[in-house]
Amino acid sequence: MAQPDTAPVAILIVAYRSRETIPKVIAALERQTLKPARVRLLENGSPDGERVDPEALPDWVELIESEENTGFARGNNLLARGVEQDWLLLLNPDAFPEPDWLEQMISATRRWPDAALFGCTQEAYGAPGVLDGAGDVYHFTGLPYRAGYGRRMTPPPEGEVFGPCGAAALIRRAVFERLGGFDEDYFCYVEDVDFAARARLAGESCVQVRDARVAHMGYGSSGRRSEFATYHGARNRLWTFFKVMPGWLLWALTPVHVAVTLLLWLSAARFGQFTLFGQAMRDALAGWPRLMEKRRAAQAVRTVPALKIAAMLSWNPVNLLTRAPDVRSRR
Repeated sequence: MAQPDTAPVAILIVAYRSRETIPKVIAALERQTLKPARVRLLENGSPDGERVDPEALPDWVELIESEENTGFARGNNLLARGVEQDWLLLLNPDAFPEPDWLEQMISATRRWPDAALFGCTQEAYGAPGVLDGAGDVYHFTGLPYRAGYGRRMTPPPEGEVFGPCGAAALIRRAVFERLGGFDEDYFCYVEDVDFAARARLAGESCVQVRDARVAHMGYGSSGRRSEFATYHGARNRLWTFFKVMPGWLLWALTPVHVAVTLLLWLSAARFGQFTLFGQAMRDALAGWPRLMEKRRAAQAVRTVPALKIAAMLSWNPVNLLTRAPDVRSRR
């Protein structure tokens, strides 16, 4: 039997408390109709009993073990070092791709050779017909969201989105390296939106590939409304807004972002997280000098005018409340 062709892709998997799901991910990769050139997996400091079992991995998986949890951002940066393939394909340890997933993603790079980022259709694991995500949207309020999350709907057609969800994202390696990879201070949450925003500032684009599909469990290691998720989400959203919003857009939208952040802070009280949210704001502002250094670096690579960045944002308030997809046609 003929062996599947090999794509110039390195798949990167950051695993934390993923002992139970990794075998299913590996089985899904074994069924791919197009094989990646490399698969690198980081055991990211899981507690004893929840670490990935090296004996359960095939020899084509490169295992790196860390005794501490380095976070999603630093973990992927670590896995990307020394990779020579043209493309980096991030895959969460609880995301299970369909057999033609990689083939569909690589096919999209040929249809859209100018794009540097690609996302795929994420279906909710165990819930047929329910979306887990169809690209990341950046709203004018400074709040990002995963399009279609939790909605029973048909995936939108292939087209341009603001950025890909980091759970299953294809990134041109040269662009990843040129932009310095993920911001490791984020640790986890919103780092994919931050990276996409910096790429958009630099003139890069992102395509959402409808026919490339993964089933994603989501929040497997933290929980959607856990203290961990609330803290990092709140802090990192603020950092991203003030880092990437260019020129006059920053001044025009700051009052809106501050007002919405205050509303979210009040809302956090419903879940007993009012004080925690305040700690996130305190820590976000404590890093202000370092944040401004990063802002200068991000804006220094900007090649597109602020008006064009404004056009990439979602301006419909209803879209934010309904998590409506924002996929735009490309010529």
